[in-house]
Formats: sequence, structure tokens, C-alpha cells
Amino acid sequence: MLSADLSEGKEKLWLLLIQRSPNPKGVATSMLRNLAVLATVLTAQSFVLLHAADCASLQRLRLQDTTITVAEAVTSGTLAIPGIAPLEHLPAFCRVAGVLRPTSDSAIHFEVWLPSQDWNGRLLGAGNGGFAGSIGVRQMAGYLIRGFAVAGSDAGHRAEAGDASWAFGHPEKVKDFGWRAVHLTAELAKQIILAYYGKPQSKAYFDACSDGGREALMEAQRFPEDYDGILAGAPANYWSHLLGAAVAATQALTNDPRAYISDLKLPAIQKASLAACDALDGVKDGIIADPGKCQFDPEVLLCTGEESTDCLTQPQIDALKSIYAGAKDSHGATLFPGLTMGDETGWSIWVIGGDPGASAAAQYAQNDFRYMVTGDPKWNPLTADLDASVKQSTQKTAADLDSTDPDLSRFAARGGKLIVYHGWNDPAISPWNTVAYYQSVQRQMGAEKVDSFARLYMAPGVEHCTEGPGPSAFGQLGIPTAKGSKFGLFDALEDWVEKDAPPADVVATKYAQENGARNAVVTRPLCPYPQVAKYNGTGDPNDAANFVCTSP
Repeated sequence: MLSADLSEGKEKLWLLLIQRSPNPKGVATSMLRNLAVLATVLTAQSFVLLHAADCASLQRLRLQDTTITVAEAVTSGTLAIPGIAPLEHLPAFCRVAGVLRPTSDSAIHFEVWLPSQDWNGRLLGAGNGGFAGSIGVRQMAGYLIRGFAVAGSDAGHRAEAGDASWAFGHPEKVKDFGWRAVHLTAELAKQIILAYYGKPQSKAYFDACSDGGREALMEAQRFPEDYDGILAGAPANYWSHLLGAAVAATQALTNDPRAYISDLKLPAIQKASLAACDALDGVKDGIIADPGKCQFDPEVLLCTGEESTDCLTQPQIDALKSIYAGAKDSHGATLFPGLTMGDETGWSIWVIGGDPGASAAAQYAQNDFRYMVTGDPKWNPLTADLDASVKQSTQKTAADLDSTDPDLSRFAARGGKLIVYHGWNDPAISPWNTVAYYQSVQRQMGAEKVDSFARLYMAPGVEHCTEGPGPSAFGQLGIPTAKGSKFGLFDALEDWVEKDAPPADVVATKYAQENGARNAVVTRPLCPYPQVAKYNGTGDPNDAANFVCTSP
């Protein structure tokens, strides 16, 4: 048994570290915090070295800026959390929850779940979506079942994902949302793991999409020691310009009432764009595999007689062209790229809305500019000057919210691996933005160097993070492929980190409900950018075996 008085235990631990450090003043912060955790644990009760602590005892941990409110063993297989359906079929685990307060205006709620048995030795960090405001407990539950210790936070506030009113007059909360909450939760989770298991995690991973993809890239750029492997989906990493693009789309569709495109017309637009570009990959399947080669001209939809849902007026065609082209400033320069063709029916909620100005993009822009950028609750996207708005957004929020730094050298130097993915038919965040970021990293670090630690996968027919007409399950967010988890991106990331085996043979799956069962109906290879999956001309076009990844 090992026990110690508070002062004596701390003194011995600090002396041990200093004696082994060639530069005592340069000891890594994370190491010092880990030692502080051990010293605190030693005062709480006696422990066998490198042996798990009792779950309830974790509530007595004294961690910096942290209040632990829950430390309980969950053995029923079910966890009930207010506001969501009960989580079921869970293994026994130690649930730790509380609040981080790094500033006087911070309140970062967190959850850390620790398997009671069969821990795989790894930590999985879950991210957020939209403006955050809740903890990704469903994703955490999925990875807990796989044996991971899991952690997540609400990013510093409690609200619906589309609500940013919490940011009004609270710059520290914006920092918590932008970068601080995810980083501090990662550090906190590692300290709790050390206290509970008596040893650190072997590897740490982060898997998130949308705002979570922005968080993922922020981690790789600002805090490269937090995670060994990062899976970043559909990243909203150019936040300051992304919401400016939403202003441009809103203006294109609603400043002239004649330009608004009803969602009743979206099927006609999709039918025309697919007719122009669907077969370019060798098979006509309702998916445009390489949108960069699509030359669809919306003018073919111009009404020649009475307007109907099968045609567009000239103002509507102009608005459609603007959405494809993206946001441009008064000089014609691109501020943020546009959307792709082939799945326009997927625009209904994000781009079009039930009536003019009711799209999700318009609502996000309104919340962002009212409460984060201008501080003016009466700000109106219809009367805003686009150039001035994007400039103000950049000045006010880019430093805390943008994760566009192409220099990932610190992350690469410590052996970190990064996989980024984006659905080619994402209606919320232009997939071209992710391509542009990846290419900026290649220019900064060199394509060969980037290939040693990072990959980009562009998923045909996939909308925002998941779903869409194409195969959208490929190991992201814990979603398995039809051929098994090892064929998905997350497991490929694990092998890359732990076995130095670069990703290969990634499969995407489309599932459908048939006779009450969830069955795989389409599989396709998911190719590393810029390669695309091309049909070999024979066999079932719904089988990945009949496609090959080729250079465009």
C-alpha cells in the first residue's frame, strides 16, 4: 500500500520530476498537472500503485479551476440524462461530471466516462456542432461501448445548437467556445484517467464534425499535444468567412423576392444537374463523383412559358448561379466558395428554408453577426454590406474561431496523424473550403511531408457529416461500414497512429431499412483526395469491388 501526507507526498513527487528533468523550469505543463493529480490522489486515500481508484473517490480530486459534481458508478446499462432519450446497453463505467471555470465568466460543463472493465487504454474526445451548447453523449456512448474512456463538454454554455445569444457581451465565453473548452477538457480527462486507473492513456483521439471539425483542426494547430490522432469532418474552420457566405446566399435569394427559389423547384434543379454530370464516373447512379468536372449551366432551366415548378425565372437562375459560385466581394474576389451540384434537394433546410429568410444558413448568420460580431441585436442580413460584414467578422472573431493555420509542423513532429473528410454535397459548409485548406497545408509543408501524416477524403453524394444520396457511413462518428470497422476512417486512423500503417481500402456504405432491418445496399471505395472512385465497367455498380480509385 502507498500512502502519504499531503506536503510530504507533493514534495517527493516534485523532487522526482525535477531530478529527472534537464531543465526544471521547462517541465511540460501537462506533466506538472499529472503530478499534481497524483499528489492529490495520495491524500484522498491509500492506493495500490498503478491500480484503479474507487469511482466515488474521484469527487475528492482537487483539479485546477474544476468542480467535480458527479462521480458515480453506472452499472445498470442505462444512463438517463435530462433532455435526451436514455442511453442504453452501456457497459459498467465510472461517470465523472462537473464544471471548468478558467475565467470568472466561464462555465464549461464536462463529462468523462471511464470503463470499469476492459478499458482499451485509449481516450476519445467528442466535439460539438453548430454553436455547441450540449455534450455529445450519444457519440461518447458509442465509443464507450468500444472500450474507450470518453470525454466531452458543452463548449462553455448551455443552449440549442443554433442559438448564439449566450455570446452577447461575453467575450470569454466566445473564447471557451472557440478553443479553450475542448483543450481544457482534453487535459482534464487525462488527469482523471491517471487518477482512476493509476496510469495514463496509451493514445488519445478526437472525432468530430462540423463545428467539431473546426475544433479538431484547432486542436492540431494550437494544441498538438492533446491528441495523437484526429478525425476532422466537414470543418467549419473558416468561421469568420463561412457566416459571411451565409449572408451572401441570403441576400441572393431574398433581396429580390422574385429571386427566391421555393424548395418545390429543387427536384427540377437536381434532375438537370445530374443529367449533365452524373455519368462522368462511368455509372449513372444519382451521384456526381467528381464535382470539379461538372459543367452544368442553370440557363437550361429558364422558363419559356408560364412559370412552373419545372423551370426557373431569370432572377432565380441568377440566384442559383450565385449559390454555386459562392460569396464574392465587391471586386469579384471569392470570400468563401459555393456549393456543388447533384443533390440540390438536400438544400431544403440549410439553403432555402420554408420561406424567404428562414433557412438555417440565414439563422446562423443572424445569430453570429448579432451576438458575436457586431453586438447589435437588430443587425439584419438583408441590409448588411457584405464586404464590411466579412471584414468586421474577421477582425472580431477570426483570432478565436478560425482554425485555418496551415502550419501543422508541431503536430506532425510529435507523430500526430490527421484525417479530414467532407461530403461533396454538403449544403451547410462548402466542401471546396476543406479542399482549399488541405491544399494550403500542402503548400506550407510540402505535399510529400503532408502525405506522411495527413489525408483528405471527399465523399461523393454525402451531405453534412452524414446522410445524402451516396454511401455516407465510413467510420466517422463511430458509424461502421458494411465490411466492418477496420474498413472505416477511425480505425484506419488508429492503425496509422499505433502501427504506422497509412489508411488503405476505406469503404463507404449506404444503408436502407428493409423489412425492419438495416441493410447495406451500396458500398463504394472512399478515395484519398484528389483520387476518385471510377466504375470498371463490369459487375454490380453497387459493390465497391467493381470500382477503383484513380487520379482525376
